[in-house]
Amino acid sequence: MTTRTHHDSIDKQFSSQASAYLTSAVHAVGRDLQHLKERLAALSYARVLDLGCGAGHASFAIAGQVAQVTAYDLSNQMLDVVAKAAQERGLHNITTQQGYVERLPFADESFDVVISRYSAHHWHDVGQALRETKRVLKPGGILIMMDVMSPGHPIRDIWLQTVEALRDTSHVRNYAGGEWLALVNEAGFITNRLTTDRLVLEFDSWIARMRTPEPLRKAIRLYQESASQEVKNYFELQEDGSFTSDIIMLEAHKTA
Repeated sequence: MTTRTHHDSIDKQFSSQASAYLTSAVHAVGRDLQHLKERLAALSYARVLDLGCGAGHASFAIAGQVAQVTAYDLSNQMLDVVAKAAQERGLHNITTQQGYVERLPFADESFDVVISRYSAHHWHDVGQALRETKRVLKPGGILIMMDVMSPGHPIRDIWLQTVEALRDTSHVRNYAGGEWLALVNEAGFITNRLTTDRLVLEFDSWIARMRTPEPLRKAIRLYQESASQEVKNYFELQEDGSFTSDIIMLEAHKTA
């Protein structure tokens, strides 16, 4: 009997949807991408690692401002999409590398900046991934994490985690701001800033990106309909199932 690991689930889940993520409006645009570009605008010398790069939107956003970007992901199909799109856009300083975030195939102190966008909630061991990130960063190197964020409050948290897991079997956890601060601190980073924003998730495209099976789609809709008014108000739940989530952008640095 073959035992399927969490990493296998991620690879299977996203490989079949690689092209859909390239054209996803949620992933292709956003204030966080603009903030990322602005933050790295003065770092023309930087070698950047994009962890869990997905279809490459963060890599594409910064490639014109930095020296080199390594787009890193578990899914080879995602990386094929990134490589093709980078070539078509004339972004010749983007290279791709396949592997796990918990075990990075790079030498110590290889990068000036490590970024990750909308990926960490799939990671099997965020703490280990952050320790690996610290290892491959140069002293003074910058870490920038962007992801959907748990609201922290238990009722709102369990609602968010449940709809995420029903929609996507590779989902692990959306972390609250305090959890992120603890994880980054425990990995040996110094946090510079933490900002939050809101992200509207249109239900039909949100479901379609993951090819969520119809029974699970129905389960999500039933769960939404049974939510308390507090939850509906917080997530701005709409009649069609669309809702709004919190997102986080955390910047930290390596001291030594």
